[in-house]
Amino acid sequence: MQDINDVDDPRGPAGSDATETGTGTGTETGTGTGTRTETGAVPGRLVLLTTSHRVAPGQLSWPAWQTLRDAHRVVCPDPEHPHLPYLLEAGVTVELADLGGHDLVDATVGGRTVVYLPPSGGAAPAVTDELARLGGSGRIAMPDLELLPGSYDLPGARLLDLVQVMDQIRAECPWSSRRTHEELAKYGIEEMYELVEAIEEGDREAIREELGDVLLQVVFHAAIAQGHPEEPFTIDDVAAGLVAKLVHRHPHIYGDEIAETPEQVQANWIRLKGVEKARESVTDGIPLASPALALAAKLAGRARSAGLPLPVTPPAPLYDDETHLGDHLLAEAAAAQSAGIDPEAALRHAARRYRATMRAAERGQEQEVDERSATDATSSW
Repeated sequence: MQDINDVDDPRGPAGSDATETGTGTGTETGTGTGTRTETGAVPGRLVLLTTSHRVAPGQLSWPAWQTLRDAHRVVCPDPEHPHLPYLLEAGVTVELADLGGHDLVDATVGGRTVVYLPPSGGAAPAVTDELARLGGSGRIAMPDLELLPGSYDLPGARLLDLVQVMDQIRAECPWSSRRTHEELAKYGIEEMYELVEAIEEGDREAIREELGDVLLQVVFHAAIAQGHPEEPFTIDDVAAGLVAKLVHRHPHIYGDEIAETPEQVQANWIRLKGVEKARESVTDGIPLASPALALAAKLAGRARSAGLPLPVTPPAPLYDDETHLGDHLLAEAAAAQSAGIDPEAALRHAARRYRATMRAAERGQEQEVDERSATDATSSW
């Protein structure tokens, strides 16, 4: 292996005396030690090339490939970096060397361009911190520093991490590996109620957390489903089905139909859903496991849309018979739905108000007990 000082480099003058280069494909090693760059030396260019582990190795942006091919030196401290085989195949010579910030600065002397690939495409805080200290010292002629994303995450990229983690948990966790759809069903209901509570309370942090818990139920059930011996499906199948459904039910966006009002959009949705499901009754698709008032309101809404008879309000509520009470609640739910009121939310809000009243009453009772105790103590004196 030759010293850079013994090789005519067509792209620029030599840098530090330990810098090594090559004209063909391959990987070289070096120690990175050399002369320090004092103020007044001609600075070059130092590029920190970052990549995302969520993007397939070898998939780099065009600016990244251009920079790699034009660089005087490409350095990587990680011999297991996933992009190395592809750089090698593309004719990019990579030097395996664990250089510090000062060494990298030295390598750019004379207007040279050096590309640094952090370990496994991630961050290199030790290197960047040292570069920051050097730049702030004022004693070093710093090169032009550039952070170049060779690949980057698109929206939703973290979902890939979630699927990977869930698959590992499903495979290795003694509890999670044995769970079934039936055992997890109750948790899905609980998580949805907790999300509703967070929304009603306006707690943004809680909403974010509870959305994550709901999402966990989706990926957990998908992980279980892919192990089914006869009818397996994966999270990709779930997502593909949802995408197809959304596209099909939005023909005003992905097709030629026109829908300029929310009512037209809803009408299209109901019509297309009916075609997809081939339902025989307007009540099809309403889960009977829904909370009672929500179920009643949904049934009333479907009946009203179809022109079917609505529940009749009894002349007076009778609470000594379950049937009469059920009929009355059914009629009240239908009336609320007709007025644009969510009966389930109304009852839940009323229950919360009642809970607040109960707690206030409890505090009042405690205060009375404390006052009586104080009076009794005074009397005993």
